[in-house]
Amino acid sequence: METELIQKTILDACCGGRTFWFDKQNKHTIYIDKRVMEKQIIWQSKDGLQKREFEVKPDIVADFTDLPFSDEVFYHVVFDPPHLVSAGETSWLAKKYGSLRGNWRDMIRKGFKECMRVLKPYGTLVFKWNETDVKLSEILDLCSQKPLYGHRSNKGGKTHWLVFMKFPEHDPNF
Repeated sequence: METELIQKTILDACCGGRTFWFDKQNKHTIYIDKRVMEKQIIWQSKDGLQKREFEVKPDIVADFTDLPFSDEVFYHVVFDPPHLVSAGETSWLAKKYGSLRGNWRDMIRKGFKECMRVLKPYGTLVFKWNETDVKLSEILDLCSQKPLYGHRSNKGGKTHWLVFMKFPEHDPNF
């Protein structure tokens, strides 16, 4: 697998349905998710002529808390972990976005650590979080460093896009 990484410079650590990617098959990216979900119709017009479909089809099935890569192999990592605590296990939202179960704080902490581990020095991590169930401030308390900058989006301003950089002084290996 490592030889394949020579041509892949970006990791999407929990790709889901790749919903925010313009090119959902970007040739420089490895898409990871621990879930696989066959294509499902999420919306259909009353006449049945129009529909929207959703599927989770990662390149590699793996958990973002234990990434199957060597240290410092990616220039850029995208980290959009599940953000829902209260969604029912069989709800459509949980299927689409995943859900946080059990010790989710430890899971998010491990996810950040793994994403930073596989990131090259001075590489960037883009983190996306929605505050529907858990405030961003609670999540940032789980990170080993602060983001460089970020942006709020969506109607209620609950979705945050943050950018981190792996500085050698933040990495215990330096």
